[in-house]
Amino acid sequence: MAQQAHHFVVFGATSFVGQILTRYLFERHGAGGKVRWALAGRSKDKLEALRHSLGDGAEALPLLIVDAADESALHALCISTRVVVSTVGPYALYGSPLVKVCAETGTDYCDLTGEVQWIRRMITAHEATAKRSGARIVHCCGFDSIPSDLGVHFLQREIKARHQAPAQRVKLRIKAMRGGFSGGTVASLMNVLREVTKDPGLRKVLGDPYAVAPPTTAQRPRQPDVNFAQFDDDCRGWIAPFVMAAINTRIVHRSNGLSNHAYGTDFTYDEAMMAGAGVAGRATATGIALGLGGFMVAGAVAPTRWLLERFVVPKPGEGPSPGDQQRGFFDMRFFGKTANGKTLRTKVTGDRDPGYGSTAKMLGEAVVCLAFDVPKDEVKGGFWTPATALGDRLIERLTTHAGLTFTVQD
Repeated sequence: MAQQAHHFVVFGATSFVGQILTRYLFERHGAGGKVRWALAGRSKDKLEALRHSLGDGAEALPLLIVDAADESALHALCISTRVVVSTVGPYALYGSPLVKVCAETGTDYCDLTGEVQWIRRMITAHEATAKRSGARIVHCCGFDSIPSDLGVHFLQREIKARHQAPAQRVKLRIKAMRGGFSGGTVASLMNVLREVTKDPGLRKVLGDPYAVAPPTTAQRPRQPDVNFAQFDDDCRGWIAPFVMAAINTRIVHRSNGLSNHAYGTDFTYDEAMMAGAGVAGRATATGIALGLGGFMVAGAVAPTRWLLERFVVPKPGEGPSPGDQQRGFFDMRFFGKTANGKTLRTKVTGDRDPGYGSTAKMLGEAVVCLAFDVPKDEVKGGFWTPATALGDRLIERLTTHAGLTFTVQD
């Protein structure tokens, strides 16, 4: 490690979220100091423009010209650094060669993907190699799925301290959230829908709550799934489907499996949006469910998917304005209950647009945490989750630097 030129490299630095991440890291760590890092991408002109936009001192940031499909160049990149953080999506289209090379060279890696089918492919193809080389691969280090994964980790830590038992049942409910989609997020979602159209068998994988959980011979409990409006006694109001539940729940179950079922072999978990009480709450929840369902149906059919991409959703490279990112936020509530009925409620909040302003800060702290805080002999090579690789160390970084809070409610 002492001979490596960089502690970490931002790969895809000129993407929409890559630019936000780069600015956050420059504000936090500067350039040419104790934290050695670099920017990487395929366009020298765009990288130079991004570096120039950062202002005084940024000229010390090295630029690496690397194409996402060039394994030889990726190999040279990987052996120059401890960690690569990738913002090159859709990952199923552009991210696979980098994960392969990281696994082969023993280079740690993190990203912000929410593509379940791709994560499953990467685990199947490269987990054995990563275990041999010592590469720690940590997917889902943005809004999907750090608040969910670390939120459950935090609740379980606190409920065990109070009641000496894990929460057998955990619910995540989104109380409030403000933010916007970017073209990159939409492109990833549309690519998943294209894959399902070509391979209908993929529906079974995407519908499996244990799709990326480690294999086991033990019988797994049936998982709840909020797929339409319903009343929730814990919230005392109506709830609706949450679009990110399809990835977040899978990561939480992988964390449970990787931690030798620290949450229990009978652990159940689901996510939903709080819509309010009474008739108004029911109408809001129904509207959210119908709107989300309609969008997914339209996206699954080629002609309507084309219309959505052409006239409705943002294009790649587009996304929330800096002002919208500043005004964004999220407020997530967790409800936990042990097997003998003991309960605990916790809260996770963020102070920026969840998908971009806050995601960039989460991803920035994750890559630094992986580079500096997690010894190789403590977390060995393999495919990990934010909770199992970074855990309490990342929670401390997020609350100190990234505008997140993790608190107990009762």
